[in-house]
Amino acid sequence: MDWRDEGIVLGIRPHGETSVILDVLTASHGRHAGVVRGGVSRKIAPLLQPGADLDLTWRARLEEHLGAFTVEPLKSRAVLLSDRRALAGLNAVTGLLRFALPEREVHEGLHERTAALLDMMGDSPFWPIAYVRWEVALLEALGFGLDLSACAVTGSTEGLVYVSPRSGRAVSEAGAGEWAERLLPLSPALLGQGTGSGDEIVAGLAVTGHFLSASLQPAMGDRPLPEARARLVDLLGRA
Repeated sequence: MDWRDEGIVLGIRPHGETSVILDVLTASHGRHAGVVRGGVSRKIAPLLQPGADLDLTWRARLEEHLGAFTVEPLKSRAVLLSDRRALAGLNAVTGLLRFALPEREVHEGLHERTAALLDMMGDSPFWPIAYVRWEVALLEALGFGLDLSACAVTGSTEGLVYVSPRSGRAVSEAGAGEWAERLLPLSPALLGQGTGSGDEIVAGLAVTGHFLSASLQPAMGDRPLPEARARLVDLLGRA
């Protein structure tokens, strides 16, 4: 069994004295793991930094085996490691993907969005808006998508200012009525709009964070969400 694909490094863990187990998000084979022999060497270790793009070849005797990777560099994204906010964003992205994605379940769209977000982290100060939208896409890919297209009560597409914490659907001011205090604010960042202010970003992350905790976390056996996400939210809030 063998295949070749492009993948984003999510993390590594030791395997014996000289090898590592590499965890990657690939375009056509989902989140996938494999042994990299000599992965702690001076030649290979720098290639396996989180966020890096690799050309991967995976081989195993049987498909269900762990298998082994051979790797070639495509893009390092090392610039993210020298920026405090970008590094926090990178850690949140890789942490959530390792936490949430089932192994070998293909999510081509999520791979593309992740690569685009990581590229944006190195080029644009407005990447936090894209990060909020990335969390929305992550929830959708896992079956917990939000519906922000129209009011759940009136059907109107105008004046949407809330999100239902139960259904994940948008609610207008008119539709909220006496329930307004129980609803979550609909930040324009959730729609990829607004000014990208700290308040908008934090409000958007409060909504996605609610559904990560209320919907995704129970599906993952109530394991705690990665601390890296909380650190990112705190850092963006203080900024």
